[in-house]
Amino acid sequence: MDGPRTPAQTAQVETVLAAGRLEIVGRIVEASNVALLVAVTLDDGEPIHAIYKPIRGERPLWDFPHGTLAEREVASARIAEATGYAVVPPTVLREGPMGTGSVQLWIGDPFAAELPADTAPVRVVAQGKVPAGFLEVIDGELGDGSAVTVVHEDRSDLRDAAVLDAILNNSDRKGSHLVRDGHGVLWGFDHGLTLHAEPKLRTVLWGWAGQPLREFDLTRLRSLGERLADPTDTLAVELGELLPSADLEGLRARVARLVAAGCHPRPGRGWPSIPWPAL
Repeated sequence: MDGPRTPAQTAQVETVLAAGRLEIVGRIVEASNVALLVAVTLDDGEPIHAIYKPIRGERPLWDFPHGTLAEREVASARIAEATGYAVVPPTVLREGPMGTGSVQLWIGDPFAAELPADTAPVRVVAQGKVPAGFLEVIDGELGDGSAVTVVHEDRSDLRDAAVLDAILNNSDRKGSHLVRDGHGVLWGFDHGLTLHAEPKLRTVLWGWAGQPLREFDLTRLRSLGERLADPTDTLAVELGELLPSADLEGLRARVARLVAAGCHPRPGRGWPSIPWPAL
């Protein structure tokens, strides 16, 4: 289905995801961790499709604490909602057929063919052929030696996603993790590798690197910083339940640095700045 348009619709979808009956439809075989397509039905309502990622199906990683990716998925969704960079589909943490895991609304038709590459927010084009309305990220070559360039749209909603990734310290923003629904609304998914205390930003959305943040970006960041500093704030309380304390403190510090710098981050040193594969 397409994503919700209003906070009320988001809350309604989250209610279904949290309380509905889960029925496993299939497995996403391309995923590195166990990721299951499920149909979620509440009472006698129409089922909606979602992706269920059980904690027990997470593959151990060297740099992220084991068994924390589902919580990071949910924490990322809460931060997206709280800041207004609401590109993350409704997501909840709940029990399922394989135990506790994240359950996130599936955007679009899960049984449809893949969207055409020329409609994607992030694309690969022939080198020197950057389309109007796109920003260049990096040059490279295909397996056959063809020279290509990774580009992404120069649009406000995609820039929102770039700011959100900087807040989340997203270490795996591939181009395929960004789609537009049937109404052209942008959605981003796969936020398990986020919110680490150490700098790990790895993304394809570098088109605004070093540019000043928009004034409303700074307003949102300051508001988020205030909420995170208040131990009684509902967002701070929920994030404290979802994240290790060091990662929550890293989030506070990262938000403060973004406000102080006043600009989009640049690729850092000592850590790959673009995920593999980029798309």
